[in-house]
Amino acid sequence: MIRTETTLVIGAGANCEIEMPDGAELLTRIAAGFDFDRLGSQVQTRDMVALAEIFEANAERLGTTYEALLEAGKTIKQASRVTTSIDAVLEQYGSDNANVIAVGKIALAYYTLQAESKSTLAVEPRDAGDLPLRGTENWLFQLGQLITKGVPRAQAEQCFDKLSLVCFNYDRAIEHYMPWVLTMAFGMPMDEARELVSTHLRIVHPYGSPGSLPWNPGAGQPCEWGDETPEDWLAIAKGIYTASERTRDKRFSSFLMAEIASGRRLGFLGFGFDPMNTSMLFDRVLDHDPDVMVALTGIGDGTKKAVHYLLTRNTGVRDPDLITIADCKAYQLLQDNGLFLET
Repeated sequence: MIRTETTLVIGAGANCEIEMPDGAELLTRIAAGFDFDRLGSQVQTRDMVALAEIFEANAERLGTTYEALLEAGKTIKQASRVTTSIDAVLEQYGSDNANVIAVGKIALAYYTLQAESKSTLAVEPRDAGDLPLRGTENWLFQLGQLITKGVPRAQAEQCFDKLSLVCFNYDRAIEHYMPWVLTMAFGMPMDEARELVSTHLRIVHPYGSPGSLPWNPGAGQPCEWGDETPEDWLAIAKGIYTASERTRDKRFSSFLMAEIASGRRLGFLGFGFDPMNTSMLFDRVLDHDPDVMVALTGIGDGTKKAVHYLLTRNTGVRDPDLITIADCKAYQLLQDNGLFLET
């Protein structure tokens, strides 16, 4: 059980452990899907056709034309050549091109649900009594183990008391996975486990998500895990936000930053410290010297120094021993620091 106020910031690098795309791969998929010059040819893809059909069916509702939406998709494809994330592309166009924002959000919803469907995190376990994600070498398993370890069944609702999650990924992997952990750890019915996750686990999605899982009301349009054919794509896409939209929402910004400020321990799992994302987390220097742990794979000395500088500047931590930057996967950081996180 996590016994000290802990905030974990989850980036795309962590979800690579369950075969979800990172930011660069997601952008590549969207750009390929928006290659509408190939529509009607022998080299068109299923995604191109599906996205074009979504645009055609919803153009009138968006107050525009099918042709204008196709052109907006081509604009994103072109912009993708000089950036590293779809979030950056949408921020570049901001309020200047409503069609670009609309097709970008639809594409994010489309490819996120597709990624959920194809990930190693299944809808249900293959075998009764198992988890829907096999193996222990993933951050979801390690976190689930930390949350439930040593907690009496009668106090199961306290599992999440000291934990906050800030997830920069669009998917709903955390919400989908954690109820299965609770059913296995405590032998509770799935309905009870989902209710516990829905009411007690604090998860912030800065960029939103494509709807909410049907059992998790109040968080967007209901949409099952990995449902690639939702009835209303526009309603699903409404759950996606740009950085500017979130920044302008002062209530949301205050809530997000409060979660960061409350963490006596801050963990960054697969979070790449993109300046746009990092600026959403800190509006002031923290004054309580939190312990900081970072898991990034394949980092060199230059990147390590840059991350250390960013953390020192934004957290206010002056003691270098309070900041740990490890060249490892997210699950390894949780696994190796389990005892520390439980104290």
